[in-house]
Amino acid sequence: MAEILLLHHSLGLTKGIHAFADELRGAGHTVHVPDLFDGHLFTTIEDGMAYVDEIGFEEITERGIRVASEFPREIIYAGFSLGVVAAQKLAQTREAARGALLFYSCVPTSMFGCPWPTELPVQIHGMDADPYFVDGGDIEAACELVTTAGHAELFLYPGDQHLFADNSLPSYDANATRLLLQRVLEFLQHLDN
Repeated sequence: MAEILLLHHSLGLTKGIHAFADELRGAGHTVHVPDLFDGHLFTTIEDGMAYVDEIGFEEITERGIRVASEFPREIIYAGFSLGVVAAQKLAQTREAARGALLFYSCVPTSMFGCPWPTELPVQIHGMDADPYFVDGGDIEAACELVTTAGHAELFLYPGDQHLFADNSLPSYDANATRLLLQRVLEFLQHLDN
């Protein structure tokens, strides 16, 4: 079974993030969900990002990097939106990573000064009309990653919601989340084989 470090989005460590982690735990995986916001929760992406701006984007990313040092290097890094930055950086630069799961976001691999490790498996999930994912350049970064990595998959779901797999939010899409979870569990099972 896999061990996963799961980093939350800009609304904080919501009940929906815990629920998602519990789905993975229910399949036998170990999932760590640290709180990078010191207990702060937000109801809009704008409010969450205002908090990130106040603390500092780099500081929030570094919190994710620091918390990873508490866990084995042989781990899968996963992130939702904001959490993708630290998860992707860790997967791309920390030796012995087992894989990466990037939800709603992807950044250019050049951001971290080295190429994506060719044999490191990655899945990227986003909605095909999500303005954050499509208009923000994330989909281009995801397509580039898929073409350069040896084991990469990009899954697009119909819809325009950003945080669609968080069941505590109005943006939740049960059908898309069901398919996303199925694909994630298959990814994790494949890593165990």
